[in-house]
Parts: sequence; C-alpha cells; structure tokens
Amino acid sequence: MDAQKTGARSGRVSSVEDTYGSLMRKAAGVLRLRYVQCSQDSGLSPAAAAELAEVFDRIAEGDPAFDQIDPKEAIALAQRLLDDDHPELSRLWPTGG
Repeated sequence: MDAQKTGARSGRVSSVEDTYGSLMRKAAGVLRLRYVQCSQDSGLSPAAAAELAEVFDRIAEGDPAFDQIDPKEAIALAQRLLDDDHPELSRLWPTGG
C-alpha cells in the first residue's frame, strides 16, 4: 500500500514537472518565433531573445545552474509570452535590447 502511495505521489510530481517543463519549452518556442525569426518590434534584440529562450530551455531540462530563478516569475513570464501580454513587465525580461 505504501509503495502505491509513493508511486502515486512521484507520478504527480513528475506530471507537475512535465507541465512546468512543457510551459517553459513553449515560451522558448514563442521567443524564437516571435522575436528571433520574425523580429517583432519590441526593443528586444534577436540575440537577447535567443538567450532568454535558452534560459527557458535549460529551466525545462531542470538544469541546476538555473535553480536560482524564481519559478513563479518564470511561469508568469511564460504566460505573458504565450498571451502576448506585456512580457517586458517581467523582472526576467532582458533590459537594454
């Protein structure tokens, strides 16, 4: 019985991690499409957008070098990117183009 509970709990954690990772990968894709390939006029250079997309990819992979990034802020920025709702207002948004 305990093994089943542990398995169920680890399955939920894995599901949450998969959802978080999926959101981070989608945000990276939006950045690459919108700001790198299409050069949307936003004051964000394609190089800065590509760098931020790489950060999202590394977060999605669970890279420990990116553990210091606040997950709530990363989620908020990802959602702003997907909704195209002023992502530049995020603290994670690159400044200076």
